[in-house]
Amino acid sequence: MAQSAAKLTAEGLETVNLDRVLNSGQLLKLLQTAVAQAKEAVLITSAQLELPGPEILFVNPAFCEMTGYSQAEIIGKTPRILQGPRSDRAMLQRLREALAEGETFSGETVNYRKDRSEYYVEWDISPVRAEDGRVVYFLSIQRNITARKAAEQQLQDAFTQIEKSRADLLAILDELNIGTAMADEQGRIVFLNRVAKGIFARRESSNRPWRELFNFSHEDTALLDGVVRRSPTERVKISVHVDRADGHRFSLEVDVKDDPRDRRGKIFFFYDVTVVDDLRRLLGERVQFHDLIGKSEAMQTVYKRIRDIARVDATVLIEGETGTGKELVARAIHFSSQRKDKPFVAVNCAGLTESLLSSQLFGHKRGAFTGAIDDQRGLFEAANGGTLLLDEIGDIPMPVQNQLLRVLQEREIVRLGETLPRKIDVRILAATHRNLSEEVAAGRFRSDLFYRIRVARLGLPPLRQRREDIPALAASFLGQFSAASGKRVSEMSQEALRFLMDYDWPGNVRELRSAIEFTLIHCAGTVIQADDLPPEVFPMADVIPGDPLMDERSRFLQALDRSRGNRAQAARLLGISRATLYRRLADLKIDPESH
Repeated sequence: MAQSAAKLTAEGLETVNLDRVLNSGQLLKLLQTAVAQAKEAVLITSAQLELPGPEILFVNPAFCEMTGYSQAEIIGKTPRILQGPRSDRAMLQRLREALAEGETFSGETVNYRKDRSEYYVEWDISPVRAEDGRVVYFLSIQRNITARKAAEQQLQDAFTQIEKSRADLLAILDELNIGTAMADEQGRIVFLNRVAKGIFARRESSNRPWRELFNFSHEDTALLDGVVRRSPTERVKISVHVDRADGHRFSLEVDVKDDPRDRRGKIFFFYDVTVVDDLRRLLGERVQFHDLIGKSEAMQTVYKRIRDIARVDATVLIEGETGTGKELVARAIHFSSQRKDKPFVAVNCAGLTESLLSSQLFGHKRGAFTGAIDDQRGLFEAANGGTLLLDEIGDIPMPVQNQLLRVLQEREIVRLGETLPRKIDVRILAATHRNLSEEVAAGRFRSDLFYRIRVARLGLPPLRQRREDIPALAASFLGQFSAASGKRVSEMSQEALRFLMDYDWPGNVRELRSAIEFTLIHCAGTVIQADDLPPEVFPMADVIPGDPLMDERSRFLQALDRSRGNRAQAARLLGISRATLYRRLADLKIDPESH
């Protein structure tokens, strides 16, 4: 504030040589002109310090607005008219002493407005000297800080409440199923909840620095240290590992927050993702091949077949039901082959008209048809040097089949609207869910094209024929969707897994993936239960009918018996919600624990 006064005075007087001011009257007028339009409240008084004290000589409009006094009402009075009963008397005494020495002084007081309401004011007072060095006026710049003081008090009250409830806060943190550690401003751990103690194998926090207490590698420690040093808006969750002395390994996601009581302190939250991480590690070469997942004998055969096919450059026909992963197999072939550094392009041929499919595959010249406003290269040219997957090749119209056969024979394409052939070097992979032998017999697919694309054949098993792969697939999808959604769901109950294993999956892996996504959305806890599964997987077909010859109590007892006491499954069998089940069990005086 002292600098504000000096700046204000200097700016207002910068065009005047004070050495030429001959009397204090001229100086006062000069000061009044300088501060009249200032946005901050300004008060000019005489330099009299003996009682009754300085006389108010001038106030600007901003001062009048802050206090409620007009200039006529306050000029000629002393500043004591503004002092409230809660003014700091000791500070006012220090102010008088400073002014007597000709020094600038800053402070805060509680003042009265004209209506006797209180307000907090921050001020500084500077002496104004005449040309002979005498102090002739005091200039005070004031700022209303009532709103700021109220906010500071609210913040202090909040911190006080937090401090008072420290024991309750720690008790709550101790009950969380999330590892929690609190560090002071020096980085020393002052609290570990029970989960964190289990993770780090510690009985007490021991007041040690977190860098020593947490069993992280040097790399993970450096990574976490970088997060701690960032501002709250820049922090992100990080993944770290803990290798304990007993050989147990934890995979953790760490989130760092400021301590609300003292932002120099930090609160660490440790999310245990060991189960998900272990499952991911299990998806090794025997379980996972590129993006294909499965450890079954059927999938091991597929992996071997992919490796064999990738060594040659032949055209391949990939056959399998919808959702079995034909495009994933095509990608695995491409990225295992010598063409892996070249483009992989896929096109689904189903549902496209003859002209649109021809244009997409072979390209077109400007003006070749309505809407062809530019020259456009086709997918064969886009995949040149690499691999082109023709998915659902069994749905290609006969005229396009003729064009495709010529491409396979001549290794060249002609854009629509052109006559000049263009040489291409593309490996063709074809995929279909149809039986092309039957399509050939029915006259819907050219036999010579069929023979051209089936130089090598690879059949994919439906999911119902490799049920042992369902747990690994489900775990992989669960990990993907959990990470994407931020929901901490890492496990599946044995009952839920049993329903997944029993279902026939007509949509194969694609349907399983959608089912896991559905399940994660509906799961309210951290473990997926059977009643979180889609209705077709946890079927409503077994709902116990409302037999008029069977009373309600008997129906509920039968549902509990069939579900072996599982209330969620019993509710599903009865076709009612769990809340309704609980209410009716109470009404019927049925103890579900006895079943």
